[in-house]
Amino acid sequence: MSVRVDTSLHPLHQFCFCPKCGSSHFVEHNGKSKHCEACGFTYYFNPSAATVALIENQRGEWLCVRRAKEPARGTLDLPGGFSDMFETSEEGVCREVKEETGLTVDRVEFLFSLPNLYVYSGFTVHTIDMFYRCHVGDVSAARAADDAGELLWLRPEEIHPEDFGLLSIRRGIEKLQAMRPFQRA
Repeated sequence: MSVRVDTSLHPLHQFCFCPKCGSSHFVEHNGKSKHCEACGFTYYFNPSAATVALIENQRGEWLCVRRAKEPARGTLDLPGGFSDMFETSEEGVCREVKEETGLTVDRVEFLFSLPNLYVYSGFTVHTIDMFYRCHVGDVSAARAADDAGELLWLRPEEIHPEDFGLLSIRRGIEKLQAMRPFQRA
Protein backbone atom coordinates (compact mmCIF):
# COMPACT_ATOMS: atom_id res chain seq x y z
CA MET A 1 0.00 0.00 0.00
CA SER A 2 1.49 3.35 -0.97
CA VAL A 3 0.61 6.72 0.46
CA ARG A 4 0.36 9.88 -1.64
CA VAL A 5 2.54 12.57 -0.13
CA ASP A 6 3.05 16.20 -1.05
CA THR A 7 6.37 16.19 -2.97
CA SER A 8 7.34 19.54 -1.43
CA LEU A 9 7.87 17.50 1.75
CA HIS A 10 10.50 15.37 0.05
CA PRO A 11 13.66 15.60 2.17
CA LEU A 12 15.95 16.07 -0.82
CA HIS A 13 14.69 19.66 -1.02
CA GLN A 14 16.25 20.29 2.40
CA PHE A 15 19.75 19.24 1.38
CA CYS A 16 21.70 21.84 -0.58
CA PHE A 17 25.27 20.60 -0.16
CA CYS A 18 26.91 17.30 -1.06
CA PRO A 19 27.40 15.24 2.14
CA LYS A 20 30.66 13.82 0.73
CA CYS A 21 32.57 16.92 -0.49
CA GLY A 22 30.40 19.87 0.64
CA SER A 23 29.88 21.27 -2.87
CA SER A 24 26.82 23.39 -3.57
CA HIS A 25 26.61 21.74 -7.01
CA PHE A 26 24.31 19.11 -5.53
CA VAL A 27 21.40 18.72 -7.97
CA GLU A 28 18.33 16.54 -8.23
CA HIS A 29 19.23 13.32 -10.02
CA ASN A 30 15.79 11.68 -9.96
CA GLY A 31 12.86 11.55 -7.56
CA LYS A 32 14.90 9.58 -5.03
CA SER A 33 18.37 11.05 -5.21
CA LYS A 34 20.67 14.01 -5.69
CA HIS A 35 23.94 14.00 -7.59
CA CYS A 36 27.05 16.07 -6.94
CA GLU A 37 28.42 17.61 -10.12
CA ALA A 38 31.72 18.31 -8.35
CA CYS A 39 32.71 14.86 -7.01
CA GLY A 40 30.24 12.55 -8.78
CA PHE A 41 28.61 11.23 -5.59
CA THR A 42 24.93 10.25 -5.87
CA TYR A 43 22.99 10.28 -2.61
CA TYR A 44 19.79 8.25 -2.26
CA PHE A 45 17.58 9.38 0.59
CA ASN A 46 15.89 6.50 2.43
CA PRO A 47 13.57 6.46 5.44
CA SER A 48 14.84 6.01 8.97
CA ALA A 49 13.89 2.76 10.72
CA ALA A 50 11.50 3.11 13.64
CA THR A 51 9.75 0.54 15.81
CA VAL A 52 6.35 0.26 17.50
CA ALA A 53 5.47 -2.25 20.24
CA LEU A 54 2.08 -3.79 20.86
CA ILE A 55 2.11 -5.29 24.35
CA GLU A 56 -1.00 -7.06 25.59
CA ASN A 57 -1.61 -8.11 29.20
CA GLN A 58 -3.53 -11.17 30.42
CA ARG A 59 -6.81 -9.17 30.40
CA GLY A 60 -6.34 -8.35 26.70
CA GLU A 61 -5.52 -4.68 27.36
CA TRP A 62 -2.89 -2.85 25.31
CA LEU A 63 -0.06 -0.90 26.87
CA CYS A 64 -0.21 2.72 25.73
CA VAL A 65 2.03 5.60 26.73
CA ARG A 66 1.36 9.29 27.03
CA ARG A 67 4.06 11.21 25.18
CA ALA A 68 6.13 13.37 27.55
CA LYS A 69 8.01 15.17 24.76
CA GLU A 70 7.40 16.73 21.37
CA PRO A 71 6.31 15.91 18.80
CA ALA A 72 2.71 15.35 19.87
CA ARG A 73 3.43 15.85 23.59
CA GLY A 74 0.52 14.78 25.79
CA THR A 75 -1.08 12.49 23.19
CA LEU A 76 -1.24 8.72 23.32
CA ASP A 77 1.33 6.50 21.66
CA LEU A 78 2.55 2.93 21.68
CA PRO A 79 6.03 2.22 23.07
CA GLY A 80 8.79 2.44 20.47
CA GLY A 81 11.22 4.71 18.72
CA PHE A 82 14.11 4.87 16.29
CA SER A 83 16.43 1.94 15.72
CA ASP A 84 20.04 2.76 16.54
CA MET A 85 23.01 2.24 14.25
CA PHE A 86 24.27 -1.37 14.19
CA GLU A 87 21.09 -2.64 15.87
CA THR A 88 18.39 -4.81 14.32
CA SER A 89 14.83 -3.59 14.32
CA GLU A 90 13.97 -6.35 16.79
CA GLU A 91 16.77 -5.25 19.12
CA GLY A 92 15.57 -1.67 18.75
CA VAL A 93 12.00 -2.41 19.76
CA CYS A 94 13.22 -4.41 22.79
CA ARG A 95 15.52 -1.55 23.85
CA GLU A 96 12.80 1.09 23.39
CA VAL A 97 10.29 -0.94 25.43
CA LYS A 98 12.86 -1.31 28.23
CA GLU A 99 13.70 2.43 28.15
CA GLU A 100 10.07 3.62 28.14
CA THR A 101 8.38 1.01 30.34
CA GLY A 102 11.04 -0.92 32.25
CA LEU A 103 9.68 -4.16 30.78
CA THR A 104 11.92 -6.83 29.28
CA VAL A 105 10.74 -8.25 25.97
CA ASP A 106 11.36 -11.98 25.64
CA ARG A 107 9.92 -12.46 22.15
CA VAL A 108 8.88 -10.26 19.22
CA GLU A 109 6.62 -10.98 16.25
CA PHE A 110 6.62 -8.69 13.22
CA LEU A 111 3.08 -7.55 12.34
CA PHE A 112 3.33 -4.90 9.56
CA SER A 113 4.99 -1.61 8.62
CA LEU A 114 3.71 1.86 7.75
CA PRO A 115 5.44 4.95 6.34
CA ASN A 116 5.42 8.03 8.53
CA LEU A 117 6.49 11.67 8.62
CA TYR A 118 8.01 12.53 12.01
CA VAL A 119 8.65 16.23 12.56
CA TYR A 120 11.51 16.77 14.98
CA SER A 121 12.79 20.28 15.77
CA GLY A 122 11.12 21.59 12.63
CA PHE A 123 12.78 18.95 10.43
CA THR A 124 10.65 16.31 8.71
CA VAL A 125 12.12 12.83 9.14
CA HIS A 126 10.73 10.18 6.81
CA THR A 127 10.42 6.87 8.67
CA ILE A 128 9.26 3.35 8.10
CA ASP A 129 7.53 2.29 11.32
CA MET A 130 7.72 -1.45 11.97
CA PHE A 131 4.99 -2.76 14.25
CA TYR A 132 5.78 -5.74 16.50
CA ARG A 133 3.77 -7.73 18.97
CA CYS A 134 6.07 -7.91 21.99
CA HIS A 135 5.77 -10.60 24.63
CA VAL A 136 6.91 -9.68 28.12
CA GLY A 137 6.95 -11.59 31.38
CA ASP A 138 5.66 -9.81 34.45
CA VAL A 139 3.78 -6.66 33.39
CA SER A 140 3.45 -5.49 37.02
CA ALA A 141 6.98 -4.06 36.75
CA ALA A 142 5.85 -1.52 34.12
CA ARG A 143 6.74 2.10 34.88
CA ALA A 144 6.85 5.24 32.75
CA ALA A 145 10.37 6.40 31.91
CA ASP A 146 12.43 8.13 29.21
CA ASP A 147 10.01 9.95 26.87
CA ALA A 148 6.91 8.17 28.22
CA GLY A 149 5.12 10.41 30.73
CA GLU A 150 2.48 7.88 31.74
CA LEU A 151 1.56 4.25 31.07
CA LEU A 152 -2.04 3.20 30.51
CA TRP A 153 -3.55 -0.26 29.99
CA LEU A 154 -6.51 0.22 27.65
CA ARG A 155 -9.05 -2.20 26.20
CA PRO A 156 -8.64 -2.24 22.40
CA GLU A 157 -12.32 -1.59 21.75
CA GLU A 158 -12.19 1.54 23.94
CA ILE A 159 -9.17 3.03 22.17
CA HIS A 160 -9.82 5.97 19.85
CA PRO A 161 -7.18 6.33 17.11
CA GLU A 162 -7.65 10.12 17.05
CA ASP A 163 -6.20 10.25 20.61
CA PHE A 164 -2.82 9.20 19.17
CA GLY A 165 -0.65 12.10 18.03
CA LEU A 166 1.37 10.45 15.28
CA LEU A 167 -0.29 9.58 11.96
CA SER A 168 1.33 6.18 11.50
CA ILE A 169 0.34 5.17 15.04
CA ARG A 170 -3.28 6.22 14.41
CA ARG A 171 -3.28 4.19 11.19
CA GLY A 172 -1.55 1.31 13.01
CA ILE A 173 -4.14 1.33 15.82
CA GLU A 174 -6.94 1.12 13.23
CA LYS A 175 -5.19 -1.80 11.55
CA LEU A 176 -4.53 -3.54 14.89
CA GLN A 177 -8.15 -3.11 15.97
CA ALA A 178 -9.29 -4.67 12.67
CA MET A 179 -6.96 -7.65 13.30
CA ARG A 180 -8.60 -8.50 16.64
CA PRO A 181 -8.91 -10.98 18.22
CA PHE A 182 -5.25 -11.97 18.40
CA GLN A 183 -4.22 -15.54 18.84
CA ARG A 184 -2.43 -15.82 22.19
CA ALA A 185 0.90 -17.57 21.80
